[in-house]
Order: sequence, then C-alpha cells, then structure tokens
Amino acid sequence: MRTKVYNNFLLSSYGEDMRFEVLTREDMIELSRELSRAGIMNKTKEEVEWEVQHFLVIRERYYELIETAERYPFIWDKLEEVRQAFDAILSGWEPGEEREVEDLFDEADINRLVVLTALIEGGYIENGEKLRLIKKPELDELVLELRFSLEDIDDLEEFEREANAGLVAEFTLMKHYYVEVMEIEKELIQKAVDIAEGYVTEESLVDALFVGIAKSVLADVILELAEEKRKKNELIEALLSREPIVVEGRREKINLYFDEEAIEDFLKELQTLGYLKVKGNRIWV
Repeated sequence: MRTKVYNNFLLSSYGEDMRFEVLTREDMIELSRELSRAGIMNKTKEEVEWEVQHFLVIRERYYELIETAERYPFIWDKLEEVRQAFDAILSGWEPGEEREVEDLFDEADINRLVVLTALIEGGYIENGEKLRLIKKPELDELVLELRFSLEDIDDLEEFEREANAGLVAEFTLMKHYYVEVMEIEKELIQKAVDIAEGYVTEESLVDALFVGIAKSVLADVILELAEEKRKKNELIEALLSREPIVVEGRREKINLYFDEEAIEDFLKELQTLGYLKVKGNRIWV
C-alpha cells in the first residue's frame, strides 16, 4: 500500500527559502562550494536561535509510579523502558566492582541516564573516574524523575494535580548553519538536492525539496501570467484567484498558499534572478 504525502506550503511575506541545514560550519562551506561548482547559485547563513522544550516531570519511587500509571496508562510504556534500562545496567554488576561510564551510558537511550542518575542520587553508585557499585538496589525503591511531553497529556491541570507533576521548561541556545539555494528551475533544484544528500539530514533534505518545488511551480505560473498581464496589480489579482495552487505527483501532493505581500516579495526575487522586470505597476518578462 502506498501512502500519498500531503504538504501545505505557505508563502508569507516573511519569505520561505529553499535551504539545507548542516551540522557544522565546515560542512556549510563545503556544501556551498560544491553547489557553486555545479553552477547553482547559493549563499551561506548562520543563525543563533533559542530552542524551547516544555515537559511535565514526576519524581517518585518506582512502585509509586506504578500506582500513578493505573490512572494514566501512557506512563506504563515509560516504566517498561526504565525497567529494561535498569536490568541492562545492573546485569552482571556486583557490589565493589567498577565500570566505565561509556560501558553503561547510551546517548540513544535517555532511560539509562534516568536510571544512572537515580542510582547515584540514591547512594547506590559512587561517582568518580569510574562508577563503583556500592550495593544492589531494588527497582521498586528507586526514586526516578520521569518527564513527559505536553502532547501526551489531555488535561494538564488535572495531571499536575493528581500526579504531583511539575512543569519544566528547557532553553537551549543553538547555532544553526544553512546553505540557501537561489534557483527556481526544477533541474537545478533536483541537482542541488542530489549534491546536498551527503551533507544534511533526511528531514532537512525533504523540507528543502518541497520548498524548492513549490517556488518553482509558483515562478512558472507567474511567468506564464506575466505574458498576458502587463500590470502588476492585475497579475497579483489573477494569481490570488488561483489559490491554492495544487501540484500532484505520483505519490505526493503540494497545496501552495500565499498572500499579496508575499507575492510582492517573490516578484522582487524573480527580478533579482533576472526572470522579469517590475517598474511601478508595469511588469514584463
């Protein structure tokens, strides 16, 4: 069974760029060079952004969390993951033995960090250059701090009250690196995606591809209308009457929305790229 992918693309007056996000400044520079060598216009961009995450946190002993899970079943899955992490960490580890942190901690498994933190805070593990097990804990007595996404919870106030949960907000200041592609021709857009594949995440690649396709389609429609409409206001009116512009492929569909200010900005972009000329209310290809 094949699933059709639907994407709603909104071109706003804030602009929407076809851009690839990479992890490092070095990757940003190298990808930009690769695109330039292929004849693809691009520019690099660095942005510092705050990333905000909100969680509801419960801090209880394991057996108390089991009681809470009877009222809120979504907690069960988390408890099972914690139990598996607990068993994996303590498997074959006897009191007095030391182990490397790297042997116990897996960045891909946040539950191991939850368990290790509880073991250290509970006095079961001595934390030094290596971790030494002081005594064997009982999972039921371990005090654990579990966090849950707000999306998992229907009634936040009730959950805070009944589960004695607290709201936690985490702010992370991150630097992001982008390479923006300034092309509207489909062949160049696809070529840019092929080149970027070795540098960026799949999510960034897919987002850039759909933005590139949407802008290419919109440019084609504008250039076609500009052959008939010599006045900018008439072109914009005709374009708005077609909203949304729908693009359907074999397995995907794009709905393209826009507003008047966004079209004004996009016309300036097309003029900068040399596809048309706008002077006052006059427009020509």
